[in-house]
Amino acid sequence: MSDTPVNRRRFLEQLGLGSLGLTMAGTVVTQSLAAVQPKKQKAWEPVSDRKIRFGIVGYGVCRFGAAFGFQDHPNVEIIAVSDLIPDRRAGLMKACRCEKAYESLEVLVKDPKIEAVFVATDAPSHARHCMEVLNHGKHVMTAVPATWGSIEDAERLVETVKKTGLKYMMAETSCYRADCHAMREVYRAGGFGRLVYSEGEYYHYTAKPIDSFKGWRIGSPPLWYPTHSTAYYVGVTGKRFTSVSCAGFRGDFPEYKKGGNRYDNPFSDEIALFRTSEGGASRMLKIRAVRGRIIETGRVFGERGWMDGTEYHGVAKDLPDTTRPPLPPGVPAGGHGGSHGPLAHEFITAILEDREPLVNVYEALAMTVPGIIAHQSALKDGETLQVPQYDALKA
Repeated sequence: MSDTPVNRRRFLEQLGLGSLGLTMAGTVVTQSLAAVQPKKQKAWEPVSDRKIRFGIVGYGVCRFGAAFGFQDHPNVEIIAVSDLIPDRRAGLMKACRCEKAYESLEVLVKDPKIEAVFVATDAPSHARHCMEVLNHGKHVMTAVPATWGSIEDAERLVETVKKTGLKYMMAETSCYRADCHAMREVYRAGGFGRLVYSEGEYYHYTAKPIDSFKGWRIGSPPLWYPTHSTAYYVGVTGKRFTSVSCAGFRGDFPEYKKGGNRYDNPFSDEIALFRTSEGGASRMLKIRAVRGRIIETGRVFGERGWMDGTEYHGVAKDLPDTTRPPLPPGVPAGGHGGSHGPLAHEFITAILEDREPLVNVYEALAMTVPGIIAHQSALKDGETLQVPQYDALKA
């Protein structure tokens, strides 16, 4: 008999062993989650008619200050905006339809009318700016990452949130991408069991560095900006990375040559392998050097099923509704896979309902700090390092 794969499969099928294998493994089904969603689109239902008085800070290269739709939300009143650069400050005033502006965040936070602030400033300032906001008695949502290469800032940030008792949220966009949101709902419903393995990937090819305030992006350690990837584990499960071994790749860009950046960083790309608190493994990466590839994506593989995109493959039969929360009329879903609007809405609703937002300070640091440790590992030729833990019960 021929030993080709096709003939071996036919032979097994004739013996009935193919169906026996499926029975022993459990019946695995592939389900498009679209099929289990409500036929009628969910409508937004207000939880309050109160308007939270907001300040918006930052209108840099990405124009993020106005990109999340706070100015369009029915539960928000924009009191004032700020950017250090006058032209950008004027642009943010126009985009937010706001007539008041301050020359800096440090001045804006002194306005007694403001209850909450969205910080869309340069990454190296995020932790400092958020602590400044909190220490002036205001809730804060920040662009990613939570801290920029500093474990000490991470610890100070946790202590400030605890001390003030105010809401803190990091606006990690992957958490409200359709696939990551669906994975989280399926995980919570038990559709995966424990995750054996997961992947998060952020590819962002650029021939030249993206412009940034005082050049903070130029030559920066790749996994100091990890959260678009790490959300595909932490943002799905709420579990933690416990240790990491990381490989760095030296891309052929001048800013990664010796003396080419302020960080003394030689790596254009970093690929990290983490151990997880579930006993599994997770591969997370930030890559620039793959020409032409720009994508943020991830996959999860569990004991009971797996997902790549929004199709579920596994043994669970009663899958949950995985549609993202409805937005108020007039609030755009926005960029990064329609995640901007849901992130702003989640922060606003958390304040109105007096609850923790989805990506609170503990989840934010669980997504951010592992990347800092991964870079340390890459500099040590992949040495396995322990990841500091941030948890509400321990903090």
